[in-house]
Order: sequence, then C-alpha cells, then structure tokens
Amino acid sequence: MKLSLGPLLWFWPKAEVLEFYAEMAENPALDIIYVGEVVCSRRQQLRTTDWIGLARDLSDAGKEVVVSAQALLESESDLKALRRLIDEAGCTIEANDLGAINLVHGQDFVAGPHLNIYNESTLATYTRFGLRRWVPPLEANRHLVETLHRSRPPGVETEVFVFGRIPLAFSARCFTARHYDLNKDDCQFKCLDHGEGLLLKTRDGQDFLTINGIQTMSAQSYNLLHEIPDMLAMGIDIIRISPQKTHFGEIVAAFDGARRGEPVRADASGWNVSGLVDGYWFGEAGITQRHARALEHPGA
Repeated sequence: MKLSLGPLLWFWPKAEVLEFYAEMAENPALDIIYVGEVVCSRRQQLRTTDWIGLARDLSDAGKEVVVSAQALLESESDLKALRRLIDEAGCTIEANDLGAINLVHGQDFVAGPHLNIYNESTLATYTRFGLRRWVPPLEANRHLVETLHRSRPPGVETEVFVFGRIPLAFSARCFTARHYDLNKDDCQFKCLDHGEGLLLKTRDGQDFLTINGIQTMSAQSYNLLHEIPDMLAMGIDIIRISPQKTHFGEIVAAFDGARRGEPVRADASGWNVSGLVDGYWFGEAGITQRHARALEHPGA
C-alpha cells in the first residue's frame, strides 16, 4: 500500500506553498504527491510555470508526481493552462472534469474523485480512455469501494481518500466573495485570509460546512485511520491524505504506520477542532462518526 498526498485545496501564499512542498519532498513516508490548482483559476499565487517547476523538483526528489486538473474547467484559458501542464510537466494528470479527459484521451491518467465513478461499466469506459488509477467518490461506502476494486480492469489501481476535509460540491459562484459582498471577478483574493476556509455553523451552533471559494467542504475531517487494516486486507493500492496547516507531520506518520501494519495508537483528537467523521464509509450520514473512540482503544 502506498501513501499519497492529495492536491492542495486551500489558497496559501506562494512562499508557504513552496515551503510546504519542500518539507513533503523530504518526508520519506510519502510515495506520491499531487500538485496543481483544482479549485479556482483565480488562485494564481503559483502560475502554470511554477507548478511545472514544482512537479519537476518533486520528481527529482524521488516522488511520483501527479498534476491535478481543476474540477470545473470554465474557460478556454483554463484549457490552455491544462494543455501546457500536460505537455510540459512530464507527469501523469489527475482528471477531475470530462474536459480534462478529452485532452488526455489516449494517455495514462488518474480519475479524480469528482468524476463520480459508481459502477463497473463507467470504470471500464474510462479505462479504455487511458485510466490507470481511480479515486472513488468521496461519499462512497465501503461496499461500493470493495466491489469496484475487486472487479476493476487489469492494471488499474484504487486510491482511497482517507483523511481531510471532504470536498462536497463546486459552484460557478464564489461563496467567499459573497460573504464579503464582492463579485467573483473582484474577489480581492479573500481566500488568502482564510488558510483553511470559512467555518459555517448551523443555527444550533454546530460546525457544519467549510466555505472555500467556489468549493463547499465539510467542517469536520474525514478520518479512516482505523479502517486501514481492513483496506490492507482488501488490497487497496493507495491511501490519500489531504494537506492542512496543523499537525500534518503527525497525521502522515500515523497513516504511514497504519499502512505498514503497526497498531493504531495515534491521538487524533486535535487534528481538527471541528471534529472527525467517518459516516460515509459505513453508508451513514457523512457528519457522523462511528469510531469515536477507536483511536484511544486500538482494535476497537
């Protein structure tokens, strides 16, 4: 089982992004690193040239690098930037939009979670287009993942999202700009002021969602650390964790140990102040947590 670092979903200053990836390049636990802007084309602290250079640097550090495409390709300029990434990065592309698949048709690619693969025929169709790895939809339950993993075409890898705030939806509108009564085209890059999004609470005061520009995410972090032994038994090829600012070295170490078969002993209580969830994996409401104390009691 390999350990991957998913694409950066937040809008951070360029210096912070480069520092973060420099640290990840030195982390021996990470086998695969995804780079690229997947949320909003206006987030240009790193230009296309910067992403290409970063991909090459990480490759030189011995990492398998995958360039992630935007989940909503909205303009010719978005397609132009993606074409350049495909031509110059020298890496596999993670397609999160059918437009991206059209551009990489005939080349190996990773099917990102936003392509919504729910059945064998869809997986087989994308495989004919060049798919070599797929990431199940983030709300997929264990039964669906296991079924499609067992029936996947030969040579196709399965990669499961196991930690991070869950990207739930995208919109043509920017909710962060709307929060500040700004137009999307004049957003003043307010996402830079919120390194891990804007928290949205229910009327009862419960942490509910995270606003991240045009992306709506969960407030809580999806955490399947306690399910890694089961995934090992299933033969899952890769597990993915999503970048965040705090406790990240600890999170990487915990999942690295789990995929190596070590007992799960990490105290995850501080990994997200809004809490941890795992409901989707069990076919329940996504905001629920079945293994509330599993990390405190290994083997629970």
